[in-house]
Amino acid sequence: MSLSGSCQSTFQRPDHVSLDSNPDNGPLSASTFVGIGIGCALESSRTVVIRPTPIDLTRNIGIMAHIDAGKTTTTERILFYTGVSRKMGEVDEGTATMDWMEQEQERGITITAAATTCFWRAHRINIIDTPGHVDFTMEVERSLRVLDGAVAVFCAVAGFQPQSETVWRQAEKYGVPRLAFINKMDRTGADPWRCVDQIRERAKAHPIVTQIPLGMEDAFTGVIDLVTMKAFEWAGDVTGALFNIVEIPADLVSSAKKARTVMVEALGEVDDEILALYVEGAEISQDRVRAALRRATIAGLAVPVLMGAAFRNRGVQPLLDAVVDYLPAPSDLPPVQGTSPEGEVIFRAAVGEQPFAALAFKLMADAYLGQLTYIRVYSGQVAAGDTLLNANTGKRERVARLFRMFANRREEIKLAASGDIAAISGLRATATGATLCDPASPIKLALIDVPTPAVRLTIEPKNQVSADKLVDALRRLALEDPSFEVSYDSETGQTILAGVGELHLEILVDRLVREFGVEARVGRPQVAYRETVTRTFDAESRHDVQVGMRGQFAHVVLRIEPAAVGTGLSFIDRSTELQIPRAFVPAIERGVRNCLGSGILCGYPVTDVTVTVSGGSFHPVDSSEQAFEIAASQAASAAGRGATPALLEPVMTLEVMVPTEFTGEITGNLMSRRGRVLAIEARGTVQALSAEIPLANMFGYATDLRSLSQGRATFTMQFSHYGPVPSHVSQSILERVRGA
Repeated sequence: MSLSGSCQSTFQRPDHVSLDSNPDNGPLSASTFVGIGIGCALESSRTVVIRPTPIDLTRNIGIMAHIDAGKTTTTERILFYTGVSRKMGEVDEGTATMDWMEQEQERGITITAAATTCFWRAHRINIIDTPGHVDFTMEVERSLRVLDGAVAVFCAVAGFQPQSETVWRQAEKYGVPRLAFINKMDRTGADPWRCVDQIRERAKAHPIVTQIPLGMEDAFTGVIDLVTMKAFEWAGDVTGALFNIVEIPADLVSSAKKARTVMVEALGEVDDEILALYVEGAEISQDRVRAALRRATIAGLAVPVLMGAAFRNRGVQPLLDAVVDYLPAPSDLPPVQGTSPEGEVIFRAAVGEQPFAALAFKLMADAYLGQLTYIRVYSGQVAAGDTLLNANTGKRERVARLFRMFANRREEIKLAASGDIAAISGLRATATGATLCDPASPIKLALIDVPTPAVRLTIEPKNQVSADKLVDALRRLALEDPSFEVSYDSETGQTILAGVGELHLEILVDRLVREFGVEARVGRPQVAYRETVTRTFDAESRHDVQVGMRGQFAHVVLRIEPAAVGTGLSFIDRSTELQIPRAFVPAIERGVRNCLGSGILCGYPVTDVTVTVSGGSFHPVDSSEQAFEIAASQAASAAGRGATPALLEPVMTLEVMVPTEFTGEITGNLMSRRGRVLAIEARGTVQALSAEIPLANMFGYATDLRSLSQGRATFTMQFSHYGPVPSHVSQSILERVRGA
């Protein structure tokens, strides 16, 4: 069956869409088709009836993957086939709709998560296209925090790569159901079955293959759908908007039947209804398979696997069908959990009459509107002019205007309801991760985890005009990006910027120059070390001074000891009310954290330690919060110095894709950089080297790698953990810091 001209009626979207791309409000060209699903293609019209989309017809999804797996290319095809854009944007040409920043267009990578909305089979799909580069993992983190489902895109050649594992783990943490789309099936060396095995082995997931390829590499023309047992062929139409649904070729019928049996068996492992039918030998209909796949996917028990080649416009429409068929609506998920002002656990359901609750997950500076705050609405509804409570600060905020976003374009709306992703203008004191709620029914939702900054650099304005601009610009950038930290060195007078990686800081500095007009001198990137202790030590401090007619007295006894990797700084109070009144405990914790936050050895924050207050004493008249804060700081400093402090350095997970003939030289170079090779695996025509290596030894690696491989090798890396610095390296760092 050909899709060409199979339907004549005009499809109208069930909700309002942006008219920016078609100012005259006329119809799109006949070659552009909107999302009505497999089996029928309908011409899009920009004249629409404005009515809300039912919540069960809403999908909030993210597109996530390792860098260069094809996320943005896939998203661009989705926007084209659903009628949102009239022309396919290309990442390499800098014309991608979702990569709207100048820095993204110049570098050909996604830097910031961009949100948009499209329609398919009368369903509204809110999409967030996330970055694949590890330096911008914060964008993935906050997106997955508020999404209901995700499409994990994999390269059929490279397979399950390091950042694939990172984003998968992030989705797992937030319980986000996933589909897997194995992209680039047209590439030489494509091996989807190896990718499926890696999803099973590395992600510990349960992949269920729902499609098999029609041809491989250059011969890839489409897929065989194992649910409908039909072949989907893309041929003739260069845009991929039209395709044929035909019978499975005779030479592939046998392998397709075997693959369907494997699919049903895999589905039976996680669904009792399918298992019972399979055991009985009964015929299992398409509808039953789809329903079971949906149940298993939403429950997190299975991951449907689809295949395609987005760049060659093949396989994207079935992916959209899978999003509708298998990923959850907001109403399919359990009520969101939060806490009341009294600390009680409370819930907000997406359906029914519920008080308003939303999470602010992203801030963006707009040249005309000022700050835009992206929200995910979990319950209730909000309209322009409403007053909301910021549950994190206790302050009230007024909603000036509401928008639905299409990357950097926006469309004003009057109402945002449960399940919506929208943007608000007019909020002044709302930061990323804050909960916005009905003032009459306060609730505080869980915060968003923030990645640890591993690289820092210094910046100095060239003149007073830039100095004034710099302060405001850094404040705004820090509000937008919680993984970006700004501090001030009072001794040198320098401002210190800390970010996830070199590229992260490079982009931020570029934005300072372009967007904010700051002229500044920027230092070289440096490693953000940490400090810890290697043994347990007890210390005490007695602060007893006379200030005028009144004394200041506090006595604190505490212990510092090593803690597990990644636990940070833990504070425990085991003193009694008779030793230290409870009112002074927060001041003690503040003193400990302030002291250890500025380091013991050379000014780097102390981490992976536990500080326990075991006792002390007070004076009924002369004791104060200030006195206990000072005493605690002095005791923490003494304990830290006595507990044999040590330096920690960020250790990165590195993957190098290298032609076989250069493997030896590159392995040797890694070892000379204090790297530890973990595995070497053949992937098509190249070798994949996995290693752990200190970040301090990775500066300038890109240049060396190009030289060693004649420009043919590539690498990716991501933060793994903080590890101990060898003694000889630690000594040189201490000498350098103290000498400075």
